[in-house]
Amino acid sequence: MSPTRYAVIALGGRQWRVEPGTRLEVNRVPTAAGGELPVGEILAAHDGTTMHVGRPYVAGAKVICEVLEHRRGPKVVSYRFRRRENWRKTVGHRQPLTRLVVKEILFQGQAVEAKPEAAGAGRQAPKAASPKTAKRARSAHPAMKATKEPRHGA
Repeated sequence: MSPTRYAVIALGGRQWRVEPGTRLEVNRVPTAAGGELPVGEILAAHDGTTMHVGRPYVAGAKVICEVLEHRRGPKVVSYRFRRRENWRKTVGHRQPLTRLVVKEILFQGQAVEAKPEAAGAGRQAPKAASPKTAKRARSAHPAMKATKEPRHGA
């Protein structure tokens, strides 16, 4: 079984985990049906061997999507009323949506290489507590401190 290529993208105000062939239904995008939509906001990507994590986006990575169609979502009805006042208001809404299919995931530019770490090289020594932090820890509220006696009697 070959390792899969996938990416986590930010599109339409949401985050999606996609692979080639994944179908999405996102908020309307301004691309004509049948066209291609390149997505450059790649939060993380796996190329089959290495996991690339962006800060905030993966440099040089791109996901190419094909726009299948533009449609409208299901009707959502909002009904409001004020009791005893004979006041009612009904409003309907249908969200404009776009159906996409992911064609390919591209890794361009610099590829991030996995670096083998020496034993303990990536660790940092624990920070010593500052006098201000130590004072705060000692002066905790008495109710928050553990007591040996139960608070409410027996």
